[in-house]
Amino acid sequence: MALEGKRIFITGGAGFIGTTLARLLVDANEVIALDNLHRDALSGTDLADHANFTLHQGDVLDAELVRDLAQGATHIVHCAAIAGVDAVLDSPVRTMRVNLIGTYNVLEAAQATLPSLERLVDFSTSEVFGTHAYRVEETHVTSGGSVGEARWTYAVSKLAGEYFAHAYFDEFGLPVTTVRPFNVYGPGQVGVGAIHSFTVRALAGDELVIHGDGSQIRAWLYVDDMVEGLLRALERPEAVGESFNIGNARSTVTVLDLAQRIKRAAGSDSEIVSRPLHYTDVEIRIPNVDKARRLLEFDAKVDLDEGLARTIAWYRARKPALA
Repeated sequence: MALEGKRIFITGGAGFIGTTLARLLVDANEVIALDNLHRDALSGTDLADHANFTLHQGDVLDAELVRDLAQGATHIVHCAAIAGVDAVLDSPVRTMRVNLIGTYNVLEAAQATLPSLERLVDFSTSEVFGTHAYRVEETHVTSGGSVGEARWTYAVSKLAGEYFAHAYFDEFGLPVTTVRPFNVYGPGQVGVGAIHSFTVRALAGDELVIHGDGSQIRAWLYVDDMVEGLLRALERPEAVGESFNIGNARSTVTVLDLAQRIKRAAGSDSEIVSRPLHYTDVEIRIPNVDKARRLLEFDAKVDLDEGLARTIAWYRARKPALA
């Protein structure tokens, strides 16, 4: 089924995933986006000019604004968060405030508009599985580092958000679904992400910097596949009250292999260099998506080499603007 004639409220709606989702929905639905424009993927598109799209610049910590914008929504997608290792290490208090209080504000706003609400999708993270996540399922034990390791502030805040969301489902019947994205990349990504960083630097001929020895293992998910999984979470009744891993285990490589692939695909002469890690890292992160395959009929279609080719072509076409 396809969403049509709906009122869809997206927090973080000018971000990478929010903008990609909005572009697919906006022709047939009213889309309201809330974003502080800290990571602005919107300006690289023509979405802001669409008659069905409205951007409100503001903060998810503004409870009154969130409640006003959510009023009458049929679907809410809560993407807004502080993310990225460096941002989390620099601002652990803000990370907790935005990711915890912001999620609470969205849940309260959703509860206030419950008569119109058909679905709320809350974004969690693959980081809830800790440092070693090999083919992890949704029911596997979540894990974090020691208290005081700022690296885990993000994961803990997002996991608490999951508990928040599912408590509202259990107690109030709020139609909540949680998604746990695994390393999303693709055209339009701004601000953070290894593929974004490697691609931009490779096209500029700059060093590709690896933190540590590059043996860390990741499974990469192309943004179109992420949004396809998200749409299914928004549409399918089986998704209510559930959490889903959204990822692509077929696109699994080490970080060093990833840098080498991007260098080759971009035709770059950039040097790959190693720098010491200044934080606790995730050694392996590979999802099991059997549950999403079973309940949502989701399966990623774009494998890594194809996704990298599309991504590099997008950045190459916009290289002057990104310089």
